[in-house]
Amino acid sequence: MAVRLLVASRNAKKLAELQRVLDAEGISGIEPVSLADVPDFPEAPEDGATFVENALIKARSGARATGLACLADDSGLTVDALNGMPGVLSARWSGRHGDDAANNELLLAQLSDVPDERRGAAFVSACALVGPGVPGDEVVEEGRWEGAVLHGPRGDGGFGYDPLFLPAGQPAGAERAAAQLTPEEKDAESHRGRALRALVPALRELAAGA
Repeated sequence: MAVRLLVASRNAKKLAELQRVLDAEGISGIEPVSLADVPDFPEAPEDGATFVENALIKARSGARATGLACLADDSGLTVDALNGMPGVLSARWSGRHGDDAANNELLLAQLSDVPDERRGAAFVSACALVGPGVPGDEVVEEGRWEGAVLHGPRGDGGFGYDPLFLPAGQPAGAERAAAQLTPEEKDAESHRGRALRALVPALRELAAGA
């Protein structure tokens, strides 16, 4: 019987991302479920100063409320010219939580006169796994994806700041924004993909207890 693993999100793309990692690593025995699949509970405010703190807040809250092991991530974009912001405020940079279009528009406005050589940025993700069956009850891993902020959006895949993020290390003349990558390409390089793969040993141990 599979272990139900609560993913502290209502974003179906995050569940699909985790499932692709599990499949790629040959991990069976884990059934990811979202917040929409469990009874509502009061979610703790994400008031941490770092991605790690916020990921732990969410994972601990979900595990405590449901009794399930809970996986939570806190991710965001850090921009060199903005001294690392939006950072933990990425999802609500425009003042409205989760308004991707408004967040992207504000970021472009703030960088309107910033030249290419100063548009460096990185996506950062912290993934926390908390609850029964987890080694040591809590495991946290971080991933980082280096790149730069484009002058305008490209592509219609992904979510958040993906249309504005140009990953580093691509062949000259063939550069694509994160929103133009396939899900598999993004998994291989992205901040969250890296953090999730770092959690694979803990996920294997969780599955072994099924």
